[in-house]
Amino acid sequence: MSKVPVLVTGGAGYIGAHAVLALRDAGHPVAVIDNLVTGFRFAVPDGVPFYEGDIEDADLLKRIFAEQGTRAVMHFAGSVVVPESVSNPLKYYHNNTAKSRALIAAVVEAGVPHFIFSSTAATYGTPEVSPVTEDTPQRPINPYGMSKLMTEAMLADVAAAHALNYCVLRYFNVAGADPQGRTGQSTAGATHLIKVAVEAALGKRASVGVFGSDFDTPDGTGVRDYIHVSDLAAAHVLALQALIADPGESLTMNCGYGRGFSVLEVLDAVDRVTNRKIMREMQGRRPGDPAALISDNSRIKATLPWVPRYDHLDTIVTHALAWERKLDEICGQPSARGPSTSSHST
Repeated sequence: MSKVPVLVTGGAGYIGAHAVLALRDAGHPVAVIDNLVTGFRFAVPDGVPFYEGDIEDADLLKRIFAEQGTRAVMHFAGSVVVPESVSNPLKYYHNNTAKSRALIAAVVEAGVPHFIFSSTAATYGTPEVSPVTEDTPQRPINPYGMSKLMTEAMLADVAAAHALNYCVLRYFNVAGADPQGRTGQSTAGATHLIKVAVEAALGKRASVGVFGSDFDTPDGTGVRDYIHVSDLAAAHVLALQALIADPGESLTMNCGYGRGFSVLEVLDAVDRVTNRKIMREMQGRRPGDPAALISDNSRIKATLPWVPRYDHLDTIVTHALAWERKLDEICGQPSARGPSTSSHST
């Protein structure tokens, strides 16, 4: 299989950094562009060409494509906090939609033939059925989901008009860290449940908020599909290989394990792995939170030779915990931040 040079946007961020590792492990030449607003320079491995800049900088992108001989783009750069998207929608339509439009335009102008887009289950909104297939109606309930859906639509239209094929990967709840401890989720004030829970287990938060205990689920708390970030990164590499193998075909696939865990089950797993008891702060439901959000992953399994390696909740927690401890060594021990405002939906 051809090992084409890949530009990873947002490659200093959580998922992008894992994609960089997966691409390097697979033998692809990799370069990274990141404005470091939420990313970390230390997350980019030594030897990977790094460009500090913005994906709407057309001149910079043109130079990168020429210097690196880029033949594929993996696009992770963007804003991802759902409540912030509600309070500041223009930020999300700028960072996630307008900047993606600028990036896609630069890709077309440079003749880069392959594009992989980091999308989200938030494009489905509050689905009426679960598990969710790729054909489930997309009805976003927040600007974050809509900003991603608009980029999906742009890619489909551009691919119909130009020599570009693409893969849209819709993530469910991403968690965990590189099993070798090379990178992990480093964002301060993160809202992902497993990240928040391991912070609480290490004394960085006083408690973990549980939003809703009266859902129609076995224990009353919301159920989500958690996917290990390294399994997700592996799916990106396989998707790239599929695009290279069939330049006339574009793909859209869910990324999840096809099963869910409740908020309380996740917190129990963290208690189990750490042998500590996290304080749980029971709170009311948040508007728009579905009872369950689980992927139907039959399409990705039928399309790619993707076999998850880390699809066990305790494994995900163990890797997240190991990275959290390593992060203390990298950044210094942060002080406790008080009760969390964690988010339990994609």
